Amino acid sequence: MKYSRLTKEQFEELEKEFINFLATQSITADEWKNLKENKPELAEIELDVFSDLIWEGALSAAKYLEHISPKQMHLFSLNDDNMHVIAVTLKNDQDLTTTEGYNWLRENLMDDHVEFLQAKKDYSDDKNLDKFKLIEQGAVITKGDLFKFFDKLIN
Repeated sequence: MKYSRLTKEQFEELEKEFINFLATQSITADEWKNLKENKPELAEIELDVFSDLIWEGALSAAKYLEHISPKQMHLFSLNDDNMHVIAVTLKNDQDLTTTEGYNWLRENLMDDHVEFLQAKKDYSDDKNLDKFKLIEQGAVITKGDLFKFFDKLIN
């Protein structure tokens, strides 16, 4: 398995897609039930393959990631050849993960306690795995509104 298995909730949300996936494997509903009961190790493999397919599609489509922690915000634009990251760091006692801290940042963007850095990083041989590792560390896929805002602000 290349990525991680989808959660039970994710499988439930993707039930139709999973049924279609089983159909492409020529597995009927009855055969799936039988597989789960009598050959759980093969059922596990099917769940893993489906999970990887879903992750591969989501990661290929992802254009932006965000990772927000109490003192830092990392905003990624996922380009074809590299990742452009904008890092916003707070040098005071504010917490970006709270409404109060986030509002403080919005009102004090040019304060001396706010530091901006940006960089570009080339992907390894596996672009989607690079993206997945960021997600494992807490990043989430977004539409890029924060990245675009800060990109305009500092460039």
